[in-house]
Amino acid sequence: MTEIAAASSAEIAALGSHPDRGPVLLPDGTHATDLGAPKKRLGIFFWMCAGWITLIILVALFANLLPLPNPDFQNFAAPQNGAPGWGHLLGTDDLNRDIFSRLLYGSRVSLIVGFGSTGIGLILGGIPAMFSAYRRGRVDTFLNTVSYIVLAFPALVAVIAIGSFWGHQLWKITVVIGVFGAPLIFRVIRASTLSYASRDFVMAAKALGASDGRILAREIFPNILPTIVSFGLIAVASVIVLEGTLAFLGLSVPPPTPSWGNMLNEGASLLAGGPGQNNPWLVIFPAAAMFSLLFTLNVVADKLRSHFDVTEVKL
Repeated sequence: MTEIAAASSAEIAALGSHPDRGPVLLPDGTHATDLGAPKKRLGIFFWMCAGWITLIILVALFANLLPLPNPDFQNFAAPQNGAPGWGHLLGTDDLNRDIFSRLLYGSRVSLIVGFGSTGIGLILGGIPAMFSAYRRGRVDTFLNTVSYIVLAFPALVAVIAIGSFWGHQLWKITVVIGVFGAPLIFRVIRASTLSYASRDFVMAAKALGASDGRILAREIFPNILPTIVSFGLIAVASVIVLEGTLAFLGLSVPPPTPSWGNMLNEGASLLAGGPGQNNPWLVIFPAAAMFSLLFTLNVVADKLRSHFDVTEVKL
């Protein structure tokens, strides 16, 4: 520490932060990392992607308030398998239903399953992971073993098997995916917690008599929060793909409930149909919607990870 005290501000800024003591604190109260390279910026592309995700969430929440036809309404006055036009912006399907309306309402299923399952996984896997990595011992050994056992089962096969006899209601699909996603979340958060559990600022808090809960909530959790958010968004994207796969196999929410996976499943059967039945719009639009959401989720997650990733130099 005497070497740091004798160093100039420029030299301290170059040193960055210590892996055990966190960012180097200067006499004026600023961090050494604040004096070196300019602060990272998320960039306009990040905000465009975040805005698109926000727009999809808002549309899904307030779809009932938008001037849209009922997604299950069969308008026999409209052409069957109609092309996009003024009356129907994205066309109609083989049952004369408005594709645009079904696309917006269908986003609810993907968002509920994606964020709901990830939330369940964070509760079942994240909270035990923090206590396990901090306390270690037999509890850590036991939870580690359980996570390895669950991870040994193929998640897709397990979800299909359980859903086949338990039912295909939306909440059941969300719970099953969340439970089988918890072990992977456990592994990620446990590894992140381990990197902070033995650092000096945690040891200092423990020496001052802080309780385990306070140390986890005030010292460790804020440091691993960027990892949780970044990995959580990637997990949401993965779950949306999984739900789409289940729907394509006919194992997600049953028709006529609109979902992007159901729309892909219905459209695929018409791609090779006879005259008047070939309607590529039924596949193109839900696939494009799913791609745009997955792409923006991954971009936002990656940008957040790199934004909060502080390069640490060991002194």
